[in-house]
Amino acid sequence: MEALKSSFISTTQFEAPFPKPFKTCKSKARVPSMLCSVTPDPWTLSDGNRDINKPKPRSKNPKNPLSDDNARRIIKAKARYLSVLRRNQGSHALTPKWIKRTPEQMVQYLEDDRNGHLYGKHVVAAIQMVRSLSGKPEGSYDMRQVMSSFVTKLTFKEMCTVLKEQKSWRQARDFFGWMKLQLSYRPSVIVYTILLRIYGQVGKIKLAEQTFLEMLEAGCEPDEVASGTMLCTYARWGRHKAMLTFYSAVQERGIVLSVAVFNFMLSSLQKKLLHGNVVELWKQMVSKRVVPNHFTYTVVISSFVKGGLVEEAYKIFNEMKSMGFVPEEVTYSLLINLCCKSGHQDEVLRLYEDMRLQGIVASNYTCASLLTLYYKNGDYSKAISLFSEMEKSKIVVDEVIYGLLIRIYGKLGLSKDAERTFQEIEKLGLLSDEKTYIAMAQVHLNSGDFEKALSIMDQMKSKGIWFSRFAFIVLLKCYIMKKDVASAEVTYQALSKTGLPDTASCNNMLNLYMKLGLIERAKDFVIQIRKDKVEFDEELLKTIMKLYCNEGMLGNAKQLIEQMRTGGLFKDNKFVETFYMVMHEESRMTKKAEDSLENLDQPSAVAFEMMLCLYLADGNSIKTEEILKLLLKTANGLSTASQLVNKLVREGDIFKAECLYKLLLNLGCTPEHGASASLISFYGKHKKLKQAQEFFEMVADSTTNAKPLYSSLIGSYAKSGQPEAAYLFYKQVSEEGHDVGAVALSMLVSALVNGGKHQEAENVIQSSFQNNVELDTVAYNTFIKAMLEAGKLRSAASIYERMLSLGVLPSIQTYCIMISVYGRGRKLDKAVEMFNMAQSMGVSLDEKAYTNLICYYGKAGKVHEASYLFSKMQEEGIKPGKVSYNIMMNVYATRGLCGEAEELFQAMQKDGCTPDSLTYLALIRAYVVGLKYSHAEEIISLMQKKGIPPSCAHFTLLISAFARAGLNGEAERVYRQLISAGLTPDVACYRTMLRGYMDYGHVEEGISLFECIKSSVEPDRFIMSAAVHLYKSAGMELSAEEISNSMINLGIPFLKNLEVGSKTKAS
Repeated sequence: MEALKSSFISTTQFEAPFPKPFKTCKSKARVPSMLCSVTPDPWTLSDGNRDINKPKPRSKNPKNPLSDDNARRIIKAKARYLSVLRRNQGSHALTPKWIKRTPEQMVQYLEDDRNGHLYGKHVVAAIQMVRSLSGKPEGSYDMRQVMSSFVTKLTFKEMCTVLKEQKSWRQARDFFGWMKLQLSYRPSVIVYTILLRIYGQVGKIKLAEQTFLEMLEAGCEPDEVASGTMLCTYARWGRHKAMLTFYSAVQERGIVLSVAVFNFMLSSLQKKLLHGNVVELWKQMVSKRVVPNHFTYTVVISSFVKGGLVEEAYKIFNEMKSMGFVPEEVTYSLLINLCCKSGHQDEVLRLYEDMRLQGIVASNYTCASLLTLYYKNGDYSKAISLFSEMEKSKIVVDEVIYGLLIRIYGKLGLSKDAERTFQEIEKLGLLSDEKTYIAMAQVHLNSGDFEKALSIMDQMKSKGIWFSRFAFIVLLKCYIMKKDVASAEVTYQALSKTGLPDTASCNNMLNLYMKLGLIERAKDFVIQIRKDKVEFDEELLKTIMKLYCNEGMLGNAKQLIEQMRTGGLFKDNKFVETFYMVMHEESRMTKKAEDSLENLDQPSAVAFEMMLCLYLADGNSIKTEEILKLLLKTANGLSTASQLVNKLVREGDIFKAECLYKLLLNLGCTPEHGASASLISFYGKHKKLKQAQEFFEMVADSTTNAKPLYSSLIGSYAKSGQPEAAYLFYKQVSEEGHDVGAVALSMLVSALVNGGKHQEAENVIQSSFQNNVELDTVAYNTFIKAMLEAGKLRSAASIYERMLSLGVLPSIQTYCIMISVYGRGRKLDKAVEMFNMAQSMGVSLDEKAYTNLICYYGKAGKVHEASYLFSKMQEEGIKPGKVSYNIMMNVYATRGLCGEAEELFQAMQKDGCTPDSLTYLALIRAYVVGLKYSHAEEIISLMQKKGIPPSCAHFTLLISAFARAGLNGEAERVYRQLISAGLTPDVACYRTMLRGYMDYGHVEEGISLFECIKSSVEPDRFIMSAAVHLYKSAGMELSAEEISNSMINLGIPFLKNLEVGSKTKAS
């Protein structure tokens, strides 16, 4: 820029012989192509010899004549002409008319061999000659000698052509030096502009400045093209200070630049984040009335947005649309992101819809902004819908969008979907950002799975990803949820190194110590955070006060409250003010305190609770009573005290709860039934019925809403394993005309059924119907299930019909139970009807409902229907569990469909379900029914290899198959395997073996087996009857008679229809 410190930069004007500077033009000139790049141009330049007979072409703007005999106008006109020719190639292509030439010009045209060529042969030769010098080192040639053969042969315009076609700046410089020595050369802004452009393309800024200065010294007034070329050079190479200085000089000389030059400058400034300069240049451009184009608007809007000038950005955006320009996706994206950050959802949706109407496909950056807005506003349905649109439009999903999707799934409670998305990111190789790992860890934490959350954090650490402050906070939550004190303390120390720990982390650590009973560590922790001057919030203050109150630390509590009150942080805080006033009640300002505490809100109530706990822990019953009296005089005081009793019971501090409860009774206040019920339930849970009954009797006279009391006492009887006592209590209360409520009835019926008291349970149900007790869905479900377990299927169906007639809405549990009721009663059509009814009513059926019906389809032998329902369950998005797979395999097994059972076995393992003993039992049954005995034996061996011990049932299936087939030797072999496996055969196994011996007439083997087992097996009708028949067949009448007499004595009926060798005779 030093080279340009001349009269051009100064504020004074050039003197003669230089022409005056141009005035500002209202219409802008189009920028020639040479401004941006050096490319072959089919147009030649004028030789400067104007034909005096030819009229002067009419200038576009007579007030501003073009330099160099209108050379630029001619170049532009011919360029437009050839452009039309190129656009109209084809059968109807425009052909150029013959250009009128003088005979002398025609002779020269033919000599130059220009017919069909861009340049003459001598021009092409000159171009090639100069270009050939690029391979030679600088200073190894003399351009005057090289070009000696071209002296006087090249006109000015031809020399300009040769210069323009050079690719190397050195050859261009040297050729220009030779060119100035030629007689036909004359200083022209065109030739200097060509040289400036060549220097500018390779970054030779100093040479360009020297050339520009030389142009001025040669008397060539720079026009908008030359000035624009120089500005583009500065812009291209990031010389913004020099560019702006030069631009100021251009402005002072009244030169109006083209929009292309302004675009170059604006774009260069924006790339260097100089948005303020962009805004200023835009304002100057508008003041010069330079009409912006699409690119200008795009760059300027971006800078206005990034510079925080929101209103101006919108104004320019609307102006752009009014000019007929369609904004690019990046422009929409910037504005959408800006609105998302400010939370203007309506404006975001309007911009997005406008973009879609224009047919513009959103980028992943725009989609990420929209998803972020939807996530913050909790509009998850729109977020999922947008993600589906992205998939349809094939928009590339990056890690940021996947991370947002994980967070959305987490908010919706879809942890499995979030985990699947995380695994998909990992497979795609996109997993690299800390935020994605933390998002997945938070999803696991919110679902209570701290082990998986820790696994994610360990995975992040193993990848070498740096832990931020937030990552340490999440890791601390994981260890706190795991109750790993040592790891939590190490993580807390690491968090402390990043700055003062946040109040939430401090609160979590303190709660961890208190839950685990580490009171001393909790006290030390409080001292530490107070020493570190951690800024308290209300939650942390309440937790610390809870610690002090529970431990009776009266002095510490007073000191902390006074410090918080005077510190200004908790000014006018209800909790602090209430605590302070109650604590200083002895200052004889009781009346004033009462006046200020008449209408307490929740924080004030919490303060009272803590004060009561403080003095209860301190053992100061007098002070406790005084505070309780003060509390009872406030609004909702009794309710607050009752809630405190509930809270103490839940925390297991039963001594304080009893003290407070009895103190309320002594003051003549009956606690709310919820408090009484919680105490009764606590004693019932710990099987202390005497204490439960005592507390019930304390408030038994209360007649208002006593249902919670009845429920708690009945529940106490049930938990203590005394359903009879619960039943007697119910009868007594009912005879007195009291309604125990639906909850108590449900508990009572469940306790009676679990204790095998089915008749009493039915009596309770009928009594509730007769007394027209208002029952809820849970109570009806309990009643129906009770009758189902009692085998009274008609009663269960009638209860369901009563439920519908009274307008009580069935739940999914109701339909599941009724499917079992009709299925067990072999009313499969009714069970199917119940299933379809649940679907038609919009009830979302779960796995249990599907599995129930599949089971009954299987029992009815309808394999196809069961298989269809199993597939439908999976289509509905319900993932089958181990029980569902086992039931479906049993359905296939009963029909001997080995192939289908094998496929299901493989699918089960792919879904992550580990086969258990029942799974292998079903597979063995399938092979046995399908007569593939060797495969069944292989399954037993497979079980043993996998460490799953086979049971008697597994061996018995195979023994039964061999026995039925008459292969008693094989049956005995399997029986011996059973014994060698360390198992004791059960009654079913013995029956199977004896049945095989009986059917095929193996009398001696049958008698031998009976002799071995008769002393160890329980008396069984079939085994003893088979032994009688076997002894008689062997002629051992005395032994047969002895067993017969034993059966008579035991009251066991004899099976007369058994026959030895029945299958042998039949064959």
